Amino acid sequence: MTQVTDHGGGVQSIRVPIPDNPLGHTLVHLLDTDAGPVLIDTGWDDPESWDTLAAGLTACGTDVRDVTGVLITHHHPDHHGLSAKVRDASGAWIAMHEADAAVVRRTRENPTSRWYAYMAAKLVAAGAPEAHVAPLIAARDAGRPRKLPGLDPALPDRAITPGDLLDLPGRRLRAIWTPGHTPGHVCLHLEEDHPLQLPGRGRLFSGDHVLPGITPHIGLYEDPDDATVTDPLGDYLASLELIGALGPAEVLPAHQHPFTDAPARVAELLEHHEARLADLRALLATPLTPWQLAERMEWNRPWADIPYGSRNIAVSEAEAHLRRLVKLGHVETVHGSDPVTYVATG
Repeated sequence: MTQVTDHGGGVQSIRVPIPDNPLGHTLVHLLDTDAGPVLIDTGWDDPESWDTLAAGLTACGTDVRDVTGVLITHHHPDHHGLSAKVRDASGAWIAMHEADAAVVRRTRENPTSRWYAYMAAKLVAAGAPEAHVAPLIAARDAGRPRKLPGLDPALPDRAITPGDLLDLPGRRLRAIWTPGHTPGHVCLHLEEDHPLQLPGRGRLFSGDHVLPGITPHIGLYEDPDDATVTDPLGDYLASLELIGALGPAEVLPAHQHPFTDAPARVAELLEHHEARLADLRALLATPLTPWQLAERMEWNRPWADIPYGSRNIAVSEAEAHLRRLVKLGHVETVHGSDPVTYVATG
């Protein structure tokens, strides 16, 4: 059954399923404009997801062929996956922040073997056991084809420029750059009165930046050819404060459900990360590699039950937290350690 919600004021959402994922679905939002309907995100590239999106658009009183544009909050496959199919069906433009467009270009331009080699090298440097790295090395050497989700994402046609009102006739939608979950994640602020006159400043399409009941993954998205040391968790925390200060009347996220009182939710997320950093600093009283830290971190299930791919994501998140702690002066690397280990200072 197609699940469509009318949020009023020319905004609707469609619950597009994500196969074999505990998140369950992506909330794809449909925004009416004087130039035709525009989608905010598209959902996972899967036949059932595509059928659900198409049926949902029909239930919203339009058709996939009528879509004039696609605004992507970030490049992840549960948001950007169906963009190419929507463009092929309708001729719609696709817009994305340049930082995520750069990730898309790197992903498309590099051979799959290079990504397997890069992932393997990162995991070795993080202290992953040989048995965990072996499948990636085997895939690299076998020249395994591109089967992982998101390895052939659609190239965008337009850039989303932070601070600008987007070119959507009849609407006031402003882009806010909120890096952290990805380098080019954007929230989209609908600067119009709430249809129910709720107090606050318009409505916010928050993507994965601010969700009502879960915290987004903060990991590393880096260029194999660029040695710049990024601080994605620091970027995320600063971006959260921007959204808290904005004070929208309602948040329309890409997962779970809409909610109000964004400042309170932002405060909860800031408190969560402050507590988590303190917990990790305590764990690092003894020197640990990023892999060892990930094994000891609190996840939604025991480490032994975390699937292979999710362990890679967990290690990336551990490294993001380590970089924040190093930048704050709370943690330092152990000189001469290989793989590198980190230890709390003071």
